[in-house]
Amino acid sequence: MNSPKVNTQLILFLAAIIAISPLTIDMYLPAMPAIAENLSTSIGLVQLSMSLYLAGYATGMLLLGPLADKWGRIHILRLGLSGFLITSLLLSISNDISHFLVLRFVQAFFGAAATVVVPGYIRQLFGAQMAKGMSYVSLIMMVAPLIAPSIGAGLLNISTWPAIFILLSAYTAILLGLTWKMDLPAMPASSKEPISYLGRYRRVFSTPKVLPLIANSMLSSFAFFTYLTAAPLIYMAILGISAEKFALLFALNVGSLMLANLINTRIVGKLGSLTILKWAAGSALIIALLLVVASVQTSILAILCLVPAIMLCIGLMSVNSDALLLIRFQEDSGTATAVMGTLKFGVGALAGPLLAIAPHSLWLFPVMLSVILVAIVINLRLNQT
Repeated sequence: MNSPKVNTQLILFLAAIIAISPLTIDMYLPAMPAIAENLSTSIGLVQLSMSLYLAGYATGMLLLGPLADKWGRIHILRLGLSGFLITSLLLSISNDISHFLVLRFVQAFFGAAATVVVPGYIRQLFGAQMAKGMSYVSLIMMVAPLIAPSIGAGLLNISTWPAIFILLSAYTAILLGLTWKMDLPAMPASSKEPISYLGRYRRVFSTPKVLPLIANSMLSSFAFFTYLTAAPLIYMAILGISAEKFALLFALNVGSLMLANLINTRIVGKLGSLTILKWAAGSALIIALLLVVASVQTSILAILCLVPAIMLCIGLMSVNSDALLLIRFQEDSGTATAVMGTLKFGVGALAGPLLAIAPHSLWLFPVMLSVILVAIVINLRLNQT
């Protein structure tokens, strides 16, 4: 199969758009205590802004995905970037926690409007090799969570927390300007057929073989958010690892996700997304079983070695299940992305409450094992439909 020619500038541009959310989430984490002090509120209320951001992001995807299919991606992209720019500036001058929380929700809503169109563009650029395109974009985008906390901390050393949101505004303004310069592919004419808002969702959910792929995408996302939620407590409180070493280990695991995308760009054209998905799920099952044993024995070295390995498998599962889903939708890519994004963030939000009621945080690994077992059953079902 011939690989489509990669437009490097366009790939970088799309990755920069997708990076908006990880930058916005991770860059202000070091500033939370300073924000709480400046707004005369508790750190708990400032932390609530994280949940509101995720809720706003999911809401934006759900509502604006079908509109991208109806009105055109470029219009929703520019709307999202413009709204994100304005709300970021308003956040920089916020002096009240209630205003701050509302603005974070609205900021995320517009951020979702910008990012919901990206998979549709990737589909047009890469066609049947969409998984390769998504891996290229994800590989570049994952630089954001690696550097964002350091950028935030650096800005706090030379300025105050509003500088973080001013920088986000400047970043978004550059992206907005580039929308008139970049050669973004136009939507096919057939995509403009009249169809109701809810009709687009019905068409996505009624497409053959889509439900198992949606479930697989949700499960791999749940496994990732379970790790993300429990990692600080497990590494630092239970295993006794210092904060500095935790930061390095966290970066190592992000590196595993980046490696997964790099590997996928090299092999997906030869093996296909479904084959990689099945092999990654099977490998993850074996690693998860080993993690259960390591957790029972509290073997720190084994856990530290196995977690990056399972994160690599989860990365391969996620990108290929997403690609297999989105490749089916030329006319409703925005709606399909909205479905996928909303459900992935939704199940991710369940990780915290479930781990909170677990008798022991090391239950993280049996939970991940259960998720992957279900994912493997779904993968086997794909062969039979």
